[in-house]
Amino acid sequence: MSYGIFIDTTRCIACKGCQIACKQWNRLPAEATENVGNLQNPSDLSHTTFKLVRMQERIIDGALRWLFFPDQCRHCLAAPCLLWADNPGAIHHDPATGAVLYTDRTRSLNTDQIIAVCPYDVPRRGNDGALAKCDLCNGRVKQGLKPACVQTCPTGCLNFGPLADMRTMAREHLERVKQTFPEARLLDVDKVRVIFLTAFGPNLYHPKASSFDPALWTAPAGPAS
Repeated sequence: MSYGIFIDTTRCIACKGCQIACKQWNRLPAEATENVGNLQNPSDLSHTTFKLVRMQERIIDGALRWLFFPDQCRHCLAAPCLLWADNPGAIHHDPATGAVLYTDRTRSLNTDQIIAVCPYDVPRRGNDGALAKCDLCNGRVKQGLKPACVQTCPTGCLNFGPLADMRTMAREHLERVKQTFPEARLLDVDKVRVIFLTAFGPNLYHPKASSFDPALWTAPAGPAS
């Protein structure tokens, strides 16, 4: 069974329940943060922050809007990080769930290269040299549970289930959202297991919200070194 997450950003209220649940479930330490003038904190993903609610203040059609974007690994169907690593002991797809999983063996890879080929700027290198990111709460999913972030979301922004169902839900939500926000779109819906719906252009939310560079999705001739 291949699973997916559908994230309808129009329903996000930046409560950060998903961000906190991810920390708690994965036993990740808190980070030192500072007031940056908006609700986003910490400032970016890291090897101990796998989920981050990004925030942008934008003037759109003469009105101030807060745009929230619960960022995380997209668990790509043909993951560039996996293709470029060419080492199943370091990065692999879980055959039972479809999650893209990293192991401690990532420290043996050219981690700068693996980070660079991610279309969404997700992997982060820890102090031990290994790469880290969201694992789709793979252990929970295999026990029949939802990912911690989805379980915690109070508004229906985060949804989880078989990938085919998530694609159907995403397209249904899109049709409804377009009635209010004509520019609404789904991001890379046929390439990823974590599908985002945005009301406006993806770059307004995050420069790496969406990727259309085909070179990133083509494996090199040999393994990364």
